[in-house]
Amino acid sequence: MDTIEDLRRHLQWAIELEHATIPPYLCALYSLDPGRNAEAAEVIIGVVAEEMLHLALAANLLNAVGGEPRLDNPEMLPPYPHPLPHGDKSVHVHLAPFGEEALELFLRIEQPASADAPPESDQYETIGQFYAAIEAGIRALCDELGEEKVFSGDPAKQVGEFHLRNAGGSVIPVHDLKSALAALGEIVEQGEGAARTDVWDGDHDVFHPSREEVAHYYRFQELKHGRRYQAGDTPQSGPTGEEIVVDYDGVLPTPTNPRMSDDLEIRAGQEKFNNAYCLLLFQLEEVFNGNPSGLGATVGTMYQLKALAQDLMKQGAGPTFEYVPVEERS
Repeated sequence: MDTIEDLRRHLQWAIELEHATIPPYLCALYSLDPGRNAEAAEVIIGVVAEEMLHLALAANLLNAVGGEPRLDNPEMLPPYPHPLPHGDKSVHVHLAPFGEEALELFLRIEQPASADAPPESDQYETIGQFYAAIEAGIRALCDELGEEKVFSGDPAKQVGEFHLRNAGGSVIPVHDLKSALAALGEIVEQGEGAARTDVWDGDHDVFHPSREEVAHYYRFQELKHGRRYQAGDTPQSGPTGEEIVVDYDGVLPTPTNPRMSDDLEIRAGQEKFNNAYCLLLFQLEEVFNGNPSGLGATVGTMYQLKALAQDLMKQGAGPTFEYVPVEERS
């Protein structure tokens, strides 16, 4: 990343990367029977909320360096399964109901980088290595050009400080090197843990304020092992705390990587979901390009998506998360 234009391109990739985690997490969440899997739903709701926070942080970073976040475009919703954007081609993101297959995918997505893993600006093996490359690029450009030249974006486009319900951490406005590094640190620590060697992310658990919050990778480990991390636990020990009830039978029968149905009623539901999801992308693009106050409108769209997805899943189908061109939206 030896030019600001190259940095902007990589920060747009960061937006695409953060978004790429959301559809598979939502599919698993929507498939859960909350009466039988309340704790699993709680975990995934928290992760989804924090991925939305990371999306806002990535947009703030791009805006800060004079870029324009783009979300309402086909690149955000490639056909499933597909690799993480510009990542390791061996990792295929797919849509699946909650279960062992979904958890293994989530663990691979959130896998921490090893302590000595080098930064990787493309074809990265872990998300942490990708963000390490972005950090190195920002530092180098600041050294070469000065902070004022690098952080030339309109401050009015920054999404201000606020906390998302069900999420730890907060959105950080970015205007200089210090705030950019804080934003990058928030993203990485919530995903893989502090300093790549700890299960904790530095925040308090939103649902259980007396507990420290574990990073996304370790939250999925908790679900996999049916047990929480407690004080003294490490990545090597695994979780040794209280049990988490995970009922793999308390899940709606959703196909993996669903396709548009031949059943006209189900197909209409899938089209309605895709239209609503593209509305969400449009709303977020508006928010990140000068209308931060519009963030509240996305909440209603998220509730609509949940209802539409669960209606499909109760019929043995599922949402396809396909991009609908603007001229074809209803």
